[in-house]
Amino acid sequence: MGNRTAVSTFLLWGFSSFPELQHLLFVVIFLSHITILLANASIMVTIRLNRSLHKPMYFFLFGLSLSETCTTMVIIPRMLVDLLSASKTISLPECATQMLFFFGLGANNCFILSAMSYDRYTAIRNPLHYPILMTQKVCFQLMGASCVLGFLISLCIVIIVFNLSFCNSNIIQHFFCDIAPVVSLACNYTILQQMALLTFTAFVLVGSFSLIMISYVFIVATVVKMPSAEGRYKTFSTCSSHFTVVFIHYGFACFVYLRTKNSDSFGEDTLMAVTYTVLTPLLNPIIYSLRNKDMQTALRKDLGNVIRLFPQIVDKRTQKN
Repeated sequence: MGNRTAVSTFLLWGFSSFPELQHLLFVVIFLSHITILLANASIMVTIRLNRSLHKPMYFFLFGLSLSETCTTMVIIPRMLVDLLSASKTISLPECATQMLFFFGLGANNCFILSAMSYDRYTAIRNPLHYPILMTQKVCFQLMGASCVLGFLISLCIVIIVFNLSFCNSNIIQHFFCDIAPVVSLACNYTILQQMALLTFTAFVLVGSFSLIMISYVFIVATVVKMPSAEGRYKTFSTCSSHFTVVFIHYGFACFVYLRTKNSDSFGEDTLMAVTYTVLTPLLNPIIYSLRNKDMQTALRKDLGNVIRLFPQIVDKRTQKN
């Protein structure tokens, strides 16, 4: 790869077209990042501490929160540094590593959402066999498969992209190493490579989304047959948080990665990327907290425990001093 590549470093142009907004963007994104970390951490801690949440549904939610936290750590810290830095260069190996982890974790998120839909399908369609079908071993296998498959696909994408020769320019019209802005700099990007990248992307997005929709078709078919309106409402409410997250996640991702691209669309993609790298990880824990009664109860319980313990900790420190 080194022998074929004339460019050794890239320039992440990102928000450089809006120099007057960079300090404001830094403040907004920094505060959003802190909120994302706190919100996802609170969900993970709550699930870990409350035995009532030790169920497959919340096991996958824990994995999703952890994966999304890692995804933001791959992108946002670097973005914040570049907003305040005059030098926005990134080496070719750093760019490849960032792309590997971003798409690996992003694909992992998609597959975890698919596993969550399968969990809901199993719970609603086969409630009597649910404890047998969704054992702890099965949950770990689904989570492990999501991670391994996600990073294998991401590795294939990175190998294709970084075996290209970059000799046109070194300015990436984005704030991170995304596929389309990087391959637009290559001078030997062929239709075969374009189709291969599109196939991998479509496999992750369309494939996982199709599994989710198939699960929901069976879920709806089961729910409408329930004789009790209260039972139907309760069943739908257990799926509402997941379906809302799926709608937001796939809506933004499909708009960016499954439509035709040209250099004029990179600015639009940059603004959209802020949404799915900052807003989506921020909304997901909020949605699950606001629309899930079990999570609300557990969060209130943990918050109450912290409030009760805080004066005791302060008193002990005061006595020691």
